[in-house]
Amino acid sequence: MTRSFRRWIARAVLSVSIVAATVSASYGQEKVVRIGYQKYGKLVLLKSKGSLEEKLKTLGYKAVWTEFPSGPPLLEALNVGAIDFGNTGEAPPIFAQAAGAPIQYVAYEPPAPKGEAILVPKDSALKSVADLKGKKVALNKGSNVHYLLVKALEKAGVKYSEIEPVFLAPADARAAFERGAVDAWVIWDPFQAAAEAATGARTLADGTGVVSNYQFYFSSKKFLQSDSKIVDLVLAQLGEVDDWAKGDIHAVAEQLAPTIGLSVPVVEVALKRQAYGIKPVTDAVIADQQQVADTFFALGLIPKQIKISDVAWRPGT
Repeated sequence: MTRSFRRWIARAVLSVSIVAATVSASYGQEKVVRIGYQKYGKLVLLKSKGSLEEKLKTLGYKAVWTEFPSGPPLLEALNVGAIDFGNTGEAPPIFAQAAGAPIQYVAYEPPAPKGEAILVPKDSALKSVADLKGKKVALNKGSNVHYLLVKALEKAGVKYSEIEPVFLAPADARAAFERGAVDAWVIWDPFQAAAEAATGARTLADGTGVVSNYQFYFSSKKFLQSDSKIVDLVLAQLGEVDDWAKGDIHAVAEQLAPTIGLSVPVVEVALKRQAYGIKPVTDAVIADQQQVADTFFALGLIPKQIKISDVAWRPGT
């Protein structure tokens, strides 16, 4: 009952945001593109640069930015109509599509398998993923690392049902990890780099040879149908930011560090494990995503089979 009430409150808050944005747009004679972003990534850089706003203004639009702690709540916001555009890793859209969210894949970043990992304390007796059998493993449910854990266990010959998943958001998981309440933590950068630097955490496995760890960009189906030129513009501006970022990682780290509350060296480590390039969705990427969806369905993590190609947008279609 408490969970249902909290969800109702969250939806009510999102509904108020929608109304406020609509009223603001009508009075200002500007259309709005509502962008959801997380504390770390290319969208943060685009927001801080300010170039998108300049381009949008010439088309009679403005950007409204909303920060989210992770991918699942960002896509829930897209589902209820609170945002028009955003990005997450490869797992959250699987859950969102299975729940009927009107998402459309519009672009992706190349694989970054080292940008997520299964961590254990530096003095842990655990030496391999196989040692996780019967252990408590913290992770953010429905995020990219959920798929990493599933596939890493599979590779090690351990069933997902043979570990005890503890579903926690990154901040709570970090606290549980440090006090020894869980045996391992599956996490992504920059939280991964921060934990390594602060606690000496060891990596049992990262995504190398296990998962791709894509980043995807999404639009709501409604916004894409009515404002595809704005989606194209946002992607073009992201491409420019991406070109700058990969050419000067230190400068990017200096810009991001104060925003996310981490040191410049830690952010640099994370950025060096990140992938660069904003690319149109391809058949090969769709096939990789289909494998994620099929794996989650087989484990009973999503209620029905889904077809990724149904929600993959191609320019000109």
